[in-house]
Amino acid sequence: MNIDLYKKLYTEGLISEQTLEKVVEKDKSPLFSLHWELKTLLYLGVTLLSTGLGILIYKNIDTIGHQFILLFIAAICTGSFFYCVKNRKPFSREKVRSPGSFYDYILLLGCLSLLSFLGYLQFQYRVFGDNYGLATFIPMLVLFYVAYEFDHIGVLSMGITNLAIWLGATITPFAMLSNGLYSSNPLIIPYLFLGLLLLTAAYLSERYNFKKHFKFTYQNFGVNISFIALFTGYFSFYEHPLSFLWLIAVLILAFILYRDALKNKSFYFLVLVILYAYVAISTLVVRMLFNIDSEAAFVTGLLYFIGSAIGLIIVLIRLNKKIKEI
Repeated sequence: MNIDLYKKLYTEGLISEQTLEKVVEKDKSPLFSLHWELKTLLYLGVTLLSTGLGILIYKNIDTIGHQFILLFIAAICTGSFFYCVKNRKPFSREKVRSPGSFYDYILLLGCLSLLSFLGYLQFQYRVFGDNYGLATFIPMLVLFYVAYEFDHIGVLSMGITNLAIWLGATITPFAMLSNGLYSSNPLIIPYLFLGLLLLTAAYLSERYNFKKHFKFTYQNFGVNISFIALFTGYFSFYEHPLSFLWLIAVLILAFILYRDALKNKSFYFLVLVILYAYVAISTLVVRMLFNIDSEAAFVTGLLYFIGSAIGLIIVLIRLNKKIKEI
């Protein structure tokens, strides 16, 4: 609030002294926004409800009965989706503003209940038999449909996760690194395919202006998964004479994404791309230095990392200024 303006109005006789005192008093005790606090409580509420129901079912499975549990979960899922369908706004290719935070978390609860229902159905009654691909494919389609129909980025992330599971991968970088750095991992190709698929989805979302705001989510998953897959491929085939081609692929992909980040003025993706490219270049440098068994190679390596770290910081600062000037 511009107090000086009100004081000027008072000196010119345009407002009374009582009005000025009220304005000053209001400025001393401004309203405090509880937006993020309420959203956090809603999120915790959905999480605690799902966890509490799981514990309740686990401890009383013998007395409750499987049919009652399935009916109860289905009732929560149906009620949640009924509320969202009743209160949603019309579908649009553009971003649709949510009716409210409560609506978002009810939709999230409905999706979590749906996954619990299908998972419990498969675990207890094996309705899909041994076809686990189908058991993950159906929830994936539902989640993607709900994400677009109700315009919910959180559900979209859940759909991407189910897509990864369906492809036989798991979106957990630690699991991938621990399983793939030291062996020829069969998950490298599915990961790489998934990453490039998500990057393509990000490009198409913007190109055809269809839920363009979903691009960030697609690209965020796609960038990290693609680069991790390429690095895992390099370390898995480290002893192969052509293993450096994995790092060349990293640099090519980094250049493509670098141009896209500049075009969209996204400093976040610029930082990601440059860091991945820096790791690729540093990996090649270290590998060359390892082939030189001397103290000079060790000193050269230390100087390289000191100098490259300084250069990296300078590059990021200049790119930040460049983005602001575009």
